Amino acid sequence: MLSLRFKKMKDRVMKAGCNRILININVVGSCGPIRLVVREDMVVASVIETALKSYAQEGRFPVLGTQFSGFFLYTPVAGTEALNPREMIGSFGVRTFMLCKKPDQVAEMTKKSSDTWKSWFRKTLSMKVTPH
Repeated sequence: MLSLRFKKMKDRVMKAGCNRILININVVGSCGPIRLVVREDMVVASVIETALKSYAQEGRFPVLGTQFSGFFLYTPVAGTEALNPREMIGSFGVRTFMLCKKPDQVAEMTKKSSDTWKSWFRKTLSMKVTPH
């Protein structure tokens, strides 16, 4: 019965003309890749949005948010150039990608964490230690 349902679903997908692929997206700072099944004709921006939603649903850390415009998607073969958000994900011919925050957002996170560290350090220094 399960194989019959699988065949029907496969036939429906093949008739619709949308091939699906399994991709791995490594998130910088996360413990492991996100695996998604996406259509080959999906645009990069949609894939980023889907990956962020999946990342949040799994409860992974660090928390990234859901705004796809704050992220870049890279392929290992393209080098240091980010993918165009309007291109189709299947046009690159690879199945492994890397998701990174845009530099301005990384700087904001670093600034916030360094501010909290600095404030903690100042509090620690300002505490008076009384000799016994």
